[in-house]
Amino acid sequence: MFARLKEDIRAVFDRDPAARTTWEVLTCYPGMHALWIHRISRKLWDMHLRWLGRFVSHLGRFLTGIEIHPGATVGRRVFIDHGMGVVIGQTAEIGDDCTLYHGVTLGGTSWNGGKRHPTLGKGVVIGAGAKVLGPIFVGDGAKIGSNAVVVKEVPPGATVVGVPGRVVESDGAGAVRFAAYAVVQDHDDPYAKALRTLVEHSQELDQTVQALRAKLDRLERELAERDQVADRLRAVK
Repeated sequence: MFARLKEDIRAVFDRDPAARTTWEVLTCYPGMHALWIHRISRKLWDMHLRWLGRFVSHLGRFLTGIEIHPGATVGRRVFIDHGMGVVIGQTAEIGDDCTLYHGVTLGGTSWNGGKRHPTLGKGVVIGAGAKVLGPIFVGDGAKIGSNAVVVKEVPPGATVVGVPGRVVESDGAGAVRFAAYAVVQDHDDPYAKALRTLVEHSQELDQTVQALRAKLDRLERELAERDQVADRLRAVK
């Protein structure tokens, strides 16, 4: 018990530079409180005290703003930062050393029984507001960008952004650019690049059309002047 507690505290210090003292971590980190409450509810769930497990889970939701179903499996050294609005479904599985930011949902896409929630490998990071849905697997060390919606398997070490979630490539140095709270403006998102290209192309077309329109107006004026000159010549004759 005390070994797990030390691990939890160490995980907070390792991943949150705002953490100052052990007492502060013990008393002011709802993500850690939610995990402790989940361990109790999970014990009750495994003892087939299902209602009591759900009730303890409900109390944890009321106290922390984090909803973890007592049937969910949560590994060691998991860190839920801020935590408000996090929802973890019944058949979700979270590997060791994962990090979840606020507003994350590990949800299902079906009303059928059985496995219907995602499985996270080790060291997965899921950014604020992201939704990982369905019985999919997110590989070890993968990163899910802020507000992404992921409904397909994620390879180990990949970074996923956007709606629907898309794997983006690493930068030239081999390190993937990732922001837990938002996708940075220069993120290597192929869909964003395609949209920028379309906008630029549309602007070029507008400029070309305006240039052609100006040339047509000039030609019309020149033709009108020539017609006037021709009319005058005919009138003189």
